[in-house]
Amino acid sequence: MSKVSYYTAEGLKKLREELNQLKDVERPKASQAIADARDKGDLSENAEYDAAKEAQGMLEMKISKLEETLAGARVIDESQLDTSKVLALSIVKIKNQTNGMEMTYTLVAESEADLASGKISINSPIGKGLLGKSVGDVAEIQVPSGIMKFDILEISR
Repeated sequence: MSKVSYYTAEGLKKLREELNQLKDVERPKASQAIADARDKGDLSENAEYDAAKEAQGMLEMKISKLEETLAGARVIDESQLDTSKVLALSIVKIKNQTNGMEMTYTLVAESEADLASGKISINSPIGKGLLGKSVGDVAEIQVPSGIMKFDILEISR
């Protein structure tokens, strides 16, 4: 049974494009590589053939995993989301109580996470610690170096 995960429309579109790329471009390349290696003679001692078959197996596994992810994917209607609590796709402004640094993060699905653009996974320690919190709450988050405390300053979409 596939687990349900929530995506933005843009994130879901990227997943579909990646799957189409793998199926329509990479799969035929892998088949051609196997055919080319097979044409070179004795398969029992053909390392190129073995490598091509292994690459095809990895590709098929990746395609299967993407199909499973897409089967459980749901698009979130951002206009219907409540901004009184931190949820998936919330934009959260937090302040670290230890050093006073303020950060703004968008909580997204794991596959859309990109720290450089301020998108963190709802499955990350910080993401999990922020879920369900309201403005004014203190999120105590267990990280490898101990417990970090963040003040929730603002929640938006």
